[in-house]
Amino acid sequence: MCLWLGSRRWKAAGGTPERVFDVAMWAIPAGIIGARAYHVLITDPGSYFGPNVADPWAFLKIWEGGIGIMGAVSVGALGAWYGCRRYGMNFPAFADAVAPGILLAQAFGRWGNWFNQELFGKPTTLPWGLEISASSGNFPTQYPAGTLFHPTFLYESLWNLLGVALLLWLGRKGVLKLGQTLWLYVFYYGVGRLFIEMFLRIDTSEMLWGVRIHVWTALLLVLLGAVGFVVAGRRAAAKAAAGIEPAPAEIAPKPVADEPAEGAEEKATEKASKKAEPAEGSDSSESSTKSS
Repeated sequence: MCLWLGSRRWKAAGGTPERVFDVAMWAIPAGIIGARAYHVLITDPGSYFGPNVADPWAFLKIWEGGIGIMGAVSVGALGAWYGCRRYGMNFPAFADAVAPGILLAQAFGRWGNWFNQELFGKPTTLPWGLEISASSGNFPTQYPAGTLFHPTFLYESLWNLLGVALLLWLGRKGVLKLGQTLWLYVFYYGVGRLFIEMFLRIDTSEMLWGVRIHVWTALLLVLLGAVGFVVAGRRAAAKAAAGIEPAPAEIAPKPVADEPAEGAEEKATEKASKKAEPAEGSDSSESSTKSS
């Protein structure tokens, strides 16, 4: 769905829609590596490193679970940047095109937490509270069985869907400059994640200065998104003031010297030979002139 929406928006931006799938071949593997690295190095390093770890290769076993969306987006963006360079594509324009689709994919991906009964929030008495099986390894034992918890996956999913609608609406309004859709996505997602991490999540987490590590990474997204949005806007305004046209979505490949068509070389040789031969009847005309 992300690729479908991204390809449609890329085509509208003047690009070749199939190129989105080409870039995805670089972005998706990079995103998987980044998602796993974020979990292993930031979310839960104690389970993979240290003297008490039984399996030193456990960090490679991604099929056993453990990924982080922030790492997926960050490293996946590097893969997309490389793919754009490889295929002669304008990366800011490409990122603007696919940003709503990425947020849409995140909205659906969050439902995996419901199936796994994980990453829920504080106890709640709200009617939409989430019931976690007391036999689940993720159930917090300090609470009695039957306790309802905030479905943070649902909150984030709805927040992301609202963000998709916002990005698409602003895009149709034409109020965003080159690169601003990308940075608005980063800022918007960071704000939602920051709220959830600070006020709702209760699962165990690495701490930094007494604060959940994910709060810091979400705050970093907010700051980067805000700064990037302002810089992209000023850069676009400066180029417009200088009369510089926006770069095209795709850079045309350098023209390659045309190879001679099949048989062209033989025709050229034949033509040259004919020019070298005297015209028909020229010998007889010359003889007649001399004899007269």
